[in-house]
Amino acid sequence: MTEAVLIDIVRTASGKGKPGGALSGMHPIDLMAGVLQSLLGRVGIDPAEVDDVILGCVTQAGEQAGNLARFAVLGAGLPESVPATTINRACGSSQQAVHFAVQAVKSGASDIVIAGGVESMSRVPIPTAAMGRDARGTMARARYPDGFTSQGVAAELVADAWKLARSELDSYSARSHQRAARARASGWFDHEIVPVTVTDASGSERSHTIDETVRAGTTAESLAALTPVFATEAERAVRPHLDWRVTAGTSSPLTDGASAALIMSGEAAQRLGLTARARFVAGTVAGADPLLMLTAPIPATRRVLERAGLGLADLAAYEVNEAFAPVPLAWCRELDADPDRLNPCGGAIALGHAIGASGTRLLATLLNHLERTGGRYGLQTMCEFGGMANAMVIERL
Repeated sequence: MTEAVLIDIVRTASGKGKPGGALSGMHPIDLMAGVLQSLLGRVGIDPAEVDDVILGCVTQAGEQAGNLARFAVLGAGLPESVPATTINRACGSSQQAVHFAVQAVKSGASDIVIAGGVESMSRVPIPTAAMGRDARGTMARARYPDGFTSQGVAAELVADAWKLARSELDSYSARSHQRAARARASGWFDHEIVPVTVTDASGSERSHTIDETVRAGTTAESLAALTPVFATEAERAVRPHLDWRVTAGTSSPLTDGASAALIMSGEAAQRLGLTARARFVAGTVAGADPLLMLTAPIPATRRVLERAGLGLADLAAYEVNEAFAPVPLAWCRELDADPDRLNPCGGAIALGHAIGASGTRLLATLLNHLERTGGRYGLQTMCEFGGMANAMVIERL
């Protein structure tokens, strides 16, 4: 089978996903187009060589509707002959885009594919495409008569099931900000972040290159003062047994951002004189309990390690998306993983979770960490709405 390799990967710095956030003035198509231009400009290949562009976007409504990927490709100036499609596997959308790109290359269907994603949570809020009461269908609701939960409530259920104390969630989240702040100050993100020209409130243009969501001064003590955000009166009535503990500080913030990776066959890289930075060892997707919703990274990790013929001890780092603090903590406890290797540069609680772009954001951070530290293998996994998860293992070259 053809080997799939990663040539380069870039992302924007995060912007707060609300009006006034650093990237809130940019149309998501323009934001994504700029990232595509930056990626191809860094590599220096003829854009006509690209066989396909696969981009993740979760809230495909408003400015993000109508196959955003195609118009980002056109906006970036790629030839009209380059096709594009937009996909949605919830928070794992851009990681799934990478999986699809790798599958296309390995099967021989494509030689060169760009995978990535974008989300403007300031301009297209999640409720824009909110599902109605019956959107999950009569048969699915009949199978789960107690009803489905929101992701925030699911995070509370995970914390309860794994007996994670409020203090553990606060400490973990503070560590995420501290690690991200250290990485930022040390220049560890510099190679993955591409500048975005934005206009500030005064009308002046500036280059946005620093993650806006990182709060260097965050401590467990400051987070302990926050109140749980999902403990509504109605939820308390339905689940009186829960010790509500998930706050805004232990949840990933609403975020704007875009990211993209250039993936190709080893033969194409050799033909173009390009040096691959990593190869894709194994990938998988898994489903789990849709009520707990956020636990599928656990079986996905077990499956992908089995396919890769590796164990956790073989991995230099693991990026487990921090949708909420209980997710990586439950994953780490269940798999008896090394906390020091878990999200070593901070995670989404600090760096943000622009849901359609997060998969390739995690991959960029993972690869740069492996290169900086000399690590060989790394794992990436993400929980997804409805009880799913993608998992992938890469090898630094």
